[in-house]
Amino acid sequence: METINKTPVTFTSGAINEIKRLMGEDKFDTQKFLRVGVKGGGCSGMSYILDFDTKTEKDEYFEVDGIPCIMNPAHGIYLLDMEINFEGGLNSRGFTFNNPNASSTCGCGSSFGV
Repeated sequence: METINKTPVTFTSGAINEIKRLMGEDKFDTQKFLRVGVKGGGCSGMSYILDFDTKTEKDEYFEVDGIPCIMNPAHGIYLLDMEINFEGGLNSRGFTFNNPNASSTCGCGSSFGV
């Protein structure tokens, strides 16, 4: 596992607070890391991954405000400089992704095209 100096993605304070809240729950597995990545699928071609997962030997490790994060290095080309936010309002609730690398996004904001 390689540690990278510059974080490939950033998190807003709202996202950091929500992730730390999730990590503070009794059922949270402290052996897991926050995985940031992409997978094929979604209405625009690729979907975001934001979940707690175990690290593999190919993962790069980075930390954001005390949150241990992992990413497959091959995903960096799609996610570099992306901002992750958490919306807690009545009309929209959940994580949102502001990706400067996306050439198109879907209406729900959870998938994108390059």
